[in-house]
Amino acid sequence: MTTASLRRVLALSVGLCLSATLMAQQKIEFQLWPNGAPNTNGIEAAETEVRANRPVNVTSPTLTVYLPKKNKGKAIVACPGGGYVHLAMDHEGHDMASWFNAQGIVYAVLKYRMPNEHDDVPLSDALQAIRIMREHSQEWGIAQVGIMGSSAGGHLASTAATHYTDDSRPDFQILFYPVISMDMAICHKGSRERLIGKNPTDKMVKLYSNELQVNAQTPPAFIMHSSDDRTVPVENSLRYYQALVKNKVPASLHCYPVGGHGWGFRDDFLYKREWTGELEKWLREL
Repeated sequence: MTTASLRRVLALSVGLCLSATLMAQQKIEFQLWPNGAPNTNGIEAAETEVRANRPVNVTSPTLTVYLPKKNKGKAIVACPGGGYVHLAMDHEGHDMASWFNAQGIVYAVLKYRMPNEHDDVPLSDALQAIRIMREHSQEWGIAQVGIMGSSAGGHLASTAATHYTDDSRPDFQILFYPVISMDMAICHKGSRERLIGKNPTDKMVKLYSNELQVNAQTPPAFIMHSSDDRTVPVENSLRYYQALVKNKVPASLHCYPVGGHGWGFRDDFLYKREWTGELEKWLREL
């Protein structure tokens, strides 16, 4: 390759990087509870990271909002996964900002508090994030606010979609390989234990088995899972989808033959082109 050709390639690469960066026109961070949260998870250890941008011991939740150059009326609050013990903030959170912004969608990443067996804590954070987005709906041109989550974050998102309050109902839900059920036969046992403890009552198991909490008012859903997921069995998504269909809630389920668990926005997931294309179409027609 000649020097001139190399310069052209480098210039193109830099231009593409700058274009992707500029798609997220503005980034704003909110403290979720500036005047103090209404509840506590009882964690006293200092917040730290198990790996880069994977926080544990979260006690001060935040909402990072990415505003597109031109909003088309939708907003999404993303809840990264991590088994209700840490948060995968990048590939299940921030890495998707430019992609959603490019579609004219306001995108927000929620750093929520871990339950530490205080089951109400993550849900209160997710519902508060939806309220914050709605408080800025006129300013940001938002007509619909959806909730999105991956793995345990998918459990949180589906909990917000089935346990909402009058002022916090999401308009739609997007679930990546979600934990749905607390049924020991199919649940992610670590998520269950951290949310409702080692010996929960039958009432608590039923309350947080979200396939049992679906009704006609549950918002429309887009669900993705890999059939070979050994961490969170695909049965979680199948049961949730069946409950949505039974209650006549619009739902789209996409099961990929391979991929395992935790792929998020990673390029090495074999079906990334398929899920991004299908989700883009679904959001456009919603």
